Amino acid sequence: MTRPELRIRTDRFVSNIRAVRDRIAPSALMVVLKDDAYGHGLDWAVEAARDAGVQWYGTYDVAGGVEARRVLGDDGRIFAWVTSTDAEIDEALARGIDLGVGSREYLARIVARAREGGATARIHLKIDTGLHRNGLLPEEWPQAIEEVRRAEADGHVLLVGIWSHLAEASDAEDDEAQTAFLEAVRIVEASGPTPEALHLTASAASWWRPELRGTVSRIGAFCYGIRSADGPDIPGAVPVAELVATVVGIEDDAAVISIGSFDGIPSTLAGAEIGTDAGTRALQSIRATTSLVAGWPGMRVGDPVWLFGAGEHGESSATSLAERIDTVGEEILTRLTPRVRRVIVG
Repeated sequence: MTRPELRIRTDRFVSNIRAVRDRIAPSALMVVLKDDAYGHGLDWAVEAARDAGVQWYGTYDVAGGVEARRVLGDDGRIFAWVTSTDAEIDEALARGIDLGVGSREYLARIVARAREGGATARIHLKIDTGLHRNGLLPEEWPQAIEEVRRAEADGHVLLVGIWSHLAEASDAEDDEAQTAFLEAVRIVEASGPTPEALHLTASAASWWRPELRGTVSRIGAFCYGIRSADGPDIPGAVPVAELVATVVGIEDDAAVISIGSFDGIPSTLAGAEIGTDAGTRALQSIRATTSLVAGWPGMRVGDPVWLFGAGEHGESSATSLAERIDTVGEEILTRLTPRVRRVIVG
């Protein structure tokens, strides 16, 4: 092997899913698949999660939801939360994809598309609990609920979820967000049936703030073993991906490895700790298609070197590398070029 490999460990992913489920029970796990499953590959993630018994899947857009549906067939629930075009709404209705709704304008478009197509749209209505990313403001929530219930009575929509995003700026602000969320739920319950999916929390809050969890928890990064930036390690979860290069030459006391900046490794990562069969070594410099690593006794051409992974060979995690360049763990994976071969293991 001379091309670098991004090795995706299915066994670790399944183990992480079990650890997350144990942690959040009885809340149901929604595995989030945004950014091509955080750079791991959406098709692989859906197949592995399906085989592990996951029922809920979260995609940023309808296109991702359609791809997930292609893998899942008729099984599983798919939630796409970004505001979509009319054509995308039609596709979601045809494929049985739940839609996240954060404005009355989007709600009206969904109702119109469902009416025209003779379909019933499953929707999750979003309340803005303080992040202000999108979502209905508390003052417009009652009117929106009236509109939803009318559309339900006409058979055009089915309110199956209430959701929001937390700012996660502080525990106090998250507590205030939960209060706003529960008030929104109360208003819905006063108007009719309680939706099955109540989801407020993503990875960090689902893990560390059990009192904030709803009936569903949206968890992406933690399922892939990617901890929050500057956050603690996740007990029971390990990085699913490991980036492995090969020693292709020896210069003085350094090993030349088969990966460089043209493969998506920024030169600012020089000095990072990476893994070898002899333990941790420093990544000394990064060239265009190769890099230099501090050598070790007995190093040979063909030896593997781990740029990031689970730490079994002394390497850093993707998140630890990302923190050196002020970004997040999944960004390290998603910036890798096609020259890095993706290999499914386990």
